[in-house]
Amino acid sequence: MECSDRLAAYLARIGLDRAPAPDAAGLLQVQAAHRQAIPFENLDVRLGREIATDSARVFAKLVEARRGGFCFEHNRLLADMLSALGFANRLLLARVLLGNPPAATPRTHCLLLVDLGGEDWIADAGFGGAYAPPMPLCDGQEAISGDGARHRLRRIGEEGSLPGSWLLERLGPRASGDGRAQSDDAWEAQFAFDLAQVAEADLALGSHWAATHPTSRFTNVTVASLCLPDGFASLVDGELSEWRADGERQQRRLGQAADYRDVLAGRFGLDLSESEVAALPPFADRQAG
Repeated sequence: MECSDRLAAYLARIGLDRAPAPDAAGLLQVQAAHRQAIPFENLDVRLGREIATDSARVFAKLVEARRGGFCFEHNRLLADMLSALGFANRLLLARVLLGNPPAATPRTHCLLLVDLGGEDWIADAGFGGAYAPPMPLCDGQEAISGDGARHRLRRIGEEGSLPGSWLLERLGPRASGDGRAQSDDAWEAQFAFDLAQVAEADLALGSHWAATHPTSRFTNVTVASLCLPDGFASLVDGELSEWRADGERQQRRLGQAADYRDVLAGRFGLDLSESEVAALPPFADRQAG
């Protein structure tokens, strides 16, 4: 598929009828549309399938097959498509702190460093637990997402220091996330990162650890999430939660595989077969028992 055809298919996938300009407004528009159209999910991890980080296979899965993925897939796709739109960018690696102990975690998250006319910005369409809009890379920079949460960048160290030289924090309702946030009214660390160059092999290694290590969140919990213009929808194991900025929250426990499959399709746009859903925990565990 030609580059122009791939870009057209991506824009259609995220619901944009024209290519935005390669500026700050365009970056905000693309990332928001991406995260509101393509769900975060680790279903293939839980089904024991390989997770690819190369451009061709990520595009085939997230755009052509209309699936979702986790951060290495989302931000690989976003990086490629931003390049096609004229945004200079490169991928960075990060350590997830939200819901983790204080000790430094592996570099199992990725995000983008985008050059907008000589000014560095960060962008991230692949954090499953919350949504932070693109922001200039400046100490103390803040942004507000559609769910009403505040997000803040802090310079916390020199390049090469642990857990990183920059920290992204969030302050907002716990309900607008995937259950890992602990406070409604305190700043919480989401992830730390630095600006080191990242090789393709680094991305593959981080993705492999996240998809296979026994202590990884993704080998222990089945998740799907989708950003809403004014809220957040998440499915963690069988617990469905939808939260809106006006305070409305709906929760539902999905005890049957058929209900789970219907929600994947209806809320998250993920069309899995009956046999695939039946093979997911906890449904497979019940069958085995």
